[in-house]
Amino acid sequence: MKEIFLAELNTSLEFFNRSTDCLTEEHSGSMPHEGMMTAAQQVAHVAQTVTWFLDGAFGDGFDMDFESGLADVLKVKTMAEARDMLKENYALAVKMIEDMSMEDLAKTFPADSPIMGGVPRYAIFPSIVEHTAHHRGALTVYSRMLGITPAMPYM
Repeated sequence: MKEIFLAELNTSLEFFNRSTDCLTEEHSGSMPHEGMMTAAQQVAHVAQTVTWFLDGAFGDGFDMDFESGLADVLKVKTMAEARDMLKENYALAVKMIEDMSMEDLAKTFPADSPIMGGVPRYAIFPSIVEHTAHHRGALTVYSRMLGITPAMPYM
């Protein structure tokens, strides 16, 4: 099962990068409308959410202070910084899967947990993949609004 989680995470990052590589440093500050996250901040948000899930499942629990998390994301100004964060945080997730026993990965969240109550903790990995895909799609809209056709992720 760990091999499946690893394959899904690695493929998710590959698809994300392939679809968003068309957004370069010059597009870092691009946003569809004033007040939305920039392209770089979208990537940073994806990166931040990876560690949010990891900490929620295997650390101190889910940080529900979303305003503070958003404030951190809004500090990111460049695609390079955001992409470095994403690469590092995905690597943390991969290492966690590799280092933890399946027994530890399968421990359930408390039933009254506000996030994923009662499900096995490994459920965060498909959730990371889904969240990343969601923002991959959002960033393809950013690209198209800039007149750029993003690459198909699956090829």
